[in-house]
Amino acid sequence: MANGGGEQKRPRGHAGRATTWPPRMATRADAALSGNTLWQSFIETLRNWIRAETGPGRLLPWVPVAFGSGIALYFAADREPFASVVVPVAVVLCAVAILARRWRLFPAIVMVAAMASGFAAATLKTARVAHTVLAKPVFAVALKGFVETHEERARTDRFVLRVAEMSSARDAPKLTRVRLSVKKGTAPPVGSFIEMKGKLLPALSPMRPGSYDFGRDMYFAGIGASGFALGAIKVVDPPADGGWKLRYAKAMQDMRDAIDARIRGTLSGDSRAIATALLTGRRDAISAPVNDAMFISGLGHVLSISGYHMAVVAGVVFFGIRALLALIPALTVTFPIKKWSALAALAAALFYLLLSGAEVATQRSFYMTAVVLIAVMVDRRAVTFRTLALAALVVLMIAPEALVHPSFQKLNAPTT
Repeated sequence: MANGGGEQKRPRGHAGRATTWPPRMATRADAALSGNTLWQSFIETLRNWIRAETGPGRLLPWVPVAFGSGIALYFAADREPFASVVVPVAVVLCAVAILARRWRLFPAIVMVAAMASGFAAATLKTARVAHTVLAKPVFAVALKGFVETHEERARTDRFVLRVAEMSSARDAPKLTRVRLSVKKGTAPPVGSFIEMKGKLLPALSPMRPGSYDFGRDMYFAGIGASGFALGAIKVVDPPADGGWKLRYAKAMQDMRDAIDARIRGTLSGDSRAIATALLTGRRDAISAPVNDAMFISGLGHVLSISGYHMAVVAGVVFFGIRALLALIPALTVTFPIKKWSALAALAAALFYLLLSGAEVATQRSFYMTAVVLIAVMVDRRAVTFRTLALAALVVLMIAPEALVHPSFQKLNAPTT
C-alpha cells in the first residue's frame, strides 16, 4: 500500500538485520553492465588511437620501431640464421607491403615487413664483417701491419693495427685487426707500416649476464683481439700501398692532430682535453676525476658530439652565410640565398661528422640535420618527429649493431 505521502514503501527486512536498496541482484546486474560499458569504451578508445597512429603520415615513425624490433630478435636468437632464407623472406614481405597499400591490414603488413627487414639487415651485416676472433691468449706474437687509428688516453695510448703478417709459437689463428695499448706518447702515427711483438687477449665478455658486451663492439668493428705491445715498435717500409681508406684515415688524423696542437698552444690539462673532445670527438685524454664529475653532475652528454653540437655548427654556418649573402641586394633579389646557405650548412655538418669520427650519436644527429636542410633546399617542411624516425632508420640500416649501443638510445634532437 502507499502511505499518505505517496512514497513507495521499502520492503521490511528481518528484525535487527540491515537491508539494501535496490536489491543485491539488481546491483550486481548494474555493476556488470557498467563493467561491460567501461570495457567497450576502452576498446573503442584503443581503436581510435590505432586508427589515428596508422593514418596518413602517422605510420612512418613506427617503421624504425619495427625495424629495430627485428634487429633485437636477431641478437636474441640462439643460433645464427641463414641469410639465404632470411633475405628472400624479407624481400617478399616488402613486396607484399607495397602491393597492399589499399588493404585494411596494410599497417600490420608494413610492420611485419619492417621487422623482417631489420632481422635480415642484422644477418647480412654479421655475414659481411665476419672474421676470425682470438679464443685463447697469445703471450708472444710477431705482428706486421698498417696503423689505422690512434687514440690518446689518460695514461696510455691505443691504436688499431691492420695485420699483414702474424706469427707465434702456438700457431694462433690469423687475425684481420688487433687493438694494442702502448705507453703514453709512443704510439706510431696513423698510416705507418710497423713491426712489433705483442701480447694478445680475447675480447672481453660481459661482466654479468645481460650487461654491455664489449666483445660485440669489437667484432662489428672488425677487431679480433686486444693486447699490449712488448718492446720497441719499428716503423718500416710497407710492402704495398695501404689503400684509399688508410690514406683517408691518415688525412683525418693529421687534421685532428693539427687542431689539437693549436689548442695545446693556448690551453692545457683537462681544459685542452675538453676543447679537443668538442671539436674532434677525442675524449680519451680527459682525466678520470673530471670525467666522473661530468657524469655525476649530469653534464657527461655534453662531451659526446650529437644533436646540440651538430645544430650549433650547421646553424652558425647557415645564418652566417645567409647574413653575408643578404648584404648583396642583387643576390637577394635574383638567387635563392636561403638554399645556398642550407647547402653550405650541410657541407659543414658533413665535415664535422667526418672530423669527429662519426660515432653513432653523431651519425644520427647528422642525418636529422641533413633532412631539415634538404627540406629547406627543396621547399618542403621538415617535421621533427619524422626527422627522428628517418635518422633512426638510416642508422639502423647502415649499422644494425647500433641498436644496443648507448649512443643510439640518447634521443636529443637538433633544434635547427
